Amino acid sequence: MKARTLKKDKVNIITMGCSKNLVDSEVMLTQLKGNGIAVSHESQQKDNNIVIINTCGFIDNAKQESVDTILQYVDAKEKGLVEKVYVTGCLSQRYKDDLEKEIPQVDAFFGTRDLPALLKKFKADYKHELVGERLLTHPSHYAYMKISEGCDRPCSFCAIPLMRGGHVSKPIEELVKEAEHKAANGTKELLLIAQDSTYYGLDLYKKRRLADLMTSLADVNGIDWVRLHYAYPTGFPMDVIDVMADHPNICNYLDIPLQHGSSEVLKVMRRGTSREKQEELIHRIREKIPGIAIRTTLIAGHPGEGEKEFQEMVDFVERMKFERLGVFTYSHEEDTHAFSMKDDVPQEEKQARANHLMEVQEQISFDLNQEKVGKNFKVLVDKKENGYFVGRTEYDSVEVDNEVLIDASKHYCRIGDFVDVKIKEATEFDLYGDVIN
Repeated sequence: MKARTLKKDKVNIITMGCSKNLVDSEVMLTQLKGNGIAVSHESQQKDNNIVIINTCGFIDNAKQESVDTILQYVDAKEKGLVEKVYVTGCLSQRYKDDLEKEIPQVDAFFGTRDLPALLKKFKADYKHELVGERLLTHPSHYAYMKISEGCDRPCSFCAIPLMRGGHVSKPIEELVKEAEHKAANGTKELLLIAQDSTYYGLDLYKKRRLADLMTSLADVNGIDWVRLHYAYPTGFPMDVIDVMADHPNICNYLDIPLQHGSSEVLKVMRRGTSREKQEELIHRIREKIPGIAIRTTLIAGHPGEGEKEFQEMVDFVERMKFERLGVFTYSHEEDTHAFSMKDDVPQEEKQARANHLMEVQEQISFDLNQEKVGKNFKVLVDKKENGYFVGRTEYDSVEVDNEVLIDASKHYCRIGDFVDVKIKEATEFDLYGDVIN
């Protein structure tokens, strides 16, 4: 009698939300592969029988997108296209009980720190020898590096501590080992991420050690760029800027979410700072590193933001002339401090304010980009699309900032290589240039 062959499981991981979630998916991918399980990330092949959805629960739009994705795969399960649907990540951490009631067709829900439990569903073990190793879901010349998990800050609007827990730093030696492994596999740029990178080390070493970590990573052979994201402004450790100035391979780039430009609203937001202190900090950073690119994010429509406070934020943006800016509309999140306040700005008004801020920023960005015309920049080539090689300068992070476009009919570039480019033309958010070496 012929023995029946068991069909081997094939897993597809779907990632929603931010770069921190992407890192979690890459760790999951590495652990499953390390256990001999066939797994891919956002595969279009449709040959998988198990789906893991790594959800985002940050703001309303992101939550809705995560729920829609879960429903899409539950529908596929009911049609027999997949056998099992597992859900993990922030939304699952925060709303597990509700989701289990509302979408019982999901086979299991897991929180943000439940990877070992998820692996058990595959009769797999968490392999400690794989710590520091990660299969990347994007071109290998850059890699996100999560230096800590969770957050201890009391910001009124933020649900991250509810989903990710308190702040936990990864040891320096573990991160250096991870960087060495990445460099050996062709990674040239490390993008440091955390919920709050400036808190790094306080839990492990009883003092802030972000500057020490950045020095250690800059010393790793093969790492050309180290880029810092998500630095909290209150109590900002200025030794980080000294390290940035001293190391040519630490990008003159700082992502520092300031959230507002009105002292009154910053107080309501529980940010522990004021507009004056934020302006003074930005001036000090620019004095130490002239030409540094500062990226920030702001929130439009937080409770307590009237016309006067909003105008203060517009004036703040016009004065500071940030090189990079993103604007979110306020999302009224249950169990946050701000949820007890009246969500008193209508959604249309929030959006109108966000649009106005971005119009102001567009002009600032256009003016700053015009100053780059005729100058030469070192550019890291990320991809080729629509007849252009697309890259970035040290002043631009992946997917959120300006891009440098090089005409592929005139120049050939290898993805993942550095090239010197002379800028010949600039728009609000793109630079066009020719390779000069």
